[in-house]
Order: sequence, then C-alpha cells, then structure tokens
Amino acid sequence: MAPKARTTAKATTKTTTRARSEERRAEILRAALEVIAERGYRGASLGAVAERVGLTQQGLLHYFPTKDALLVAVLEARDQWDAVPTKEIRLDLLGSLVEYNTMRPGIIQTFSALLGESVTDGHPAREYFTERYGSVREKFAAVLRVEYGDRLPGGLTPEAAAPLLVAVMDGLQYQWLLDPDSVDMVGAFRDFLGLLGDGGADTNGGSGSGE
Repeated sequence: MAPKARTTAKATTKTTTRARSEERRAEILRAALEVIAERGYRGASLGAVAERVGLTQQGLLHYFPTKDALLVAVLEARDQWDAVPTKEIRLDLLGSLVEYNTMRPGIIQTFSALLGESVTDGHPAREYFTERYGSVREKFAAVLRVEYGDRLPGGLTPEAAAPLLVAVMDGLQYQWLLDPDSVDMVGAFRDFLGLLGDGGADTNGGSGSGE
C-alpha cells in the first residue's frame, strides 16, 4: 500500500473510532439519566449504569473515570440539549419551554432529583446548581426588563421578580412529576405569566386547569 493510501486509511480508522466512542459516551449518558431518575445520585452506581449499556464497570471507567465525572457530563449534556442563546430568550417563549419539558419527563425527573440532593453539603452537583441558578436569575431579569422595563406592573423590579419566575418553573415541575394528571404545568405557568403582566389584578381569571 502506498504511503498516501496508508495515511488515508489510518485517518479513516481514527475518525470511525472517535465516532464510535462518542456514540458510546452518548449511550452511557442516556443510561445514567435513567438510573439517576430512578434512584437519585446517591443511589445510582456505576455498575448499574454499566449493566444498562452492556459494559463491565471497568469498561465504563474507560469513558468516565469516576462517578462524579459521569455526573458532570450528564449535567453538561443537559445544558447542551437546552442551550438557547440569551438574545433569543423571550418571555412569551418560556411557556413553550415548559410545554417542551412535558415531552421529556425522564430528563426533568433526573434534573429534579439531582437538584433536590444538591442542597446537601459536599454534593458534587452543589456548585453546578449554585452557579446555574445565578446565571438563570440574571437571564430572566434581563428578559423581564426587555418586556416591562425597570418595573413590572405590580411594582417589582426585574431582579426581584426573576427568582419568583425560576421558583414557579421548578416548583411546577416537582408537582407535575408527582401528579401529572392533576397538575397542568403548562396552563399554570401561563397563568403565572398573566399575573406578572397585569400585576395580579385578575386573580380569578386564570385557567389553572388549562380550560
């Protein structure tokens, strides 16, 4: 085989190997999401994740050397899936995001399980969630300022309203996960946006049930 042909063959083999490795990593991340959703981070084990993808635990360690490394990769993957440029975030699109979340309960369940556990000291995801919430509050404050200016109709500043907006989104997710037949997450969130818009003047006009 000519030198150029050998070089091309090696490059092709390397590309194929890299693609297979990335596919395997993605498969492991999906399995980790499932296991964490079912058992929580504390109850999830590398062995359980490895078994779900047909690997030995030693084989899994080739891709993720520690459980914490796997957790970080799961959280980073979720951020990539959810990535929306800040300039494209609008208040009217947040309701669509909530609706989108109803179509992927497994991911939302995993995120919620990790969030609940992360408040404990020493949890490997605590720093991630602390930084993430700080960033989300800043983004939501910017979105509210674009929509309402320096004061919302009820008198709150965007910075004061942003934590409430985050709390409603996440709080509804927990209620919906526990009882999806009774909690209309999409309708309730749109009702809350309505309250922000009119300053809470029409407290009896929201649908709540999506009717």
